[in-house]
Amino acid sequence: MEIVIETPNSPRKRKGANWEKYGWMYMRISGAVLIVLIFGHLIVNLWDKGVGAIDFAFVAGKWTNPFWQVWDVLMLWLAMIHGTNGMRTITNDYAEKEWVRKTLNVSLWVVCAALIILGTLVATTFDPCIDPNAVNYLPTVCK
Repeated sequence: MEIVIETPNSPRKRKGANWEKYGWMYMRISGAVLIVLIFGHLIVNLWDKGVGAIDFAFVAGKWTNPFWQVWDVLMLWLAMIHGTNGMRTITNDYAEKEWVRKTLNVSLWVVCAALIILGTLVATTFDPCIDPNAVNYLPTVCK
């Protein structure tokens, strides 16, 4: 008795760039970079006094240094795109109808883009000294 496994039919054949391959490579590379970024973030934020020390003044002091702004924005961008790409893969695996799959994928990327834009704006335009009373609770940041 001979067992024959038929070649599966691909429901979506596209010409041009192999986006699935690039998505797969992005997941591996961004995952490795995210491990470094996330553990660095945790070590810096929790090393001295733990979670109890993280407040407005802590973030304001940290974001006075452009290095930490870039670090946090890079972590945001990589994590959001990484997570959205993972959800896209799950959607492609389980959505049976083409219009449902396309609607879900477009929704995923629109939400991802909106969160990336908002998060980047928060990190890059953050000014702790807008409040004139900031000198009362941020003496080392606001002059």
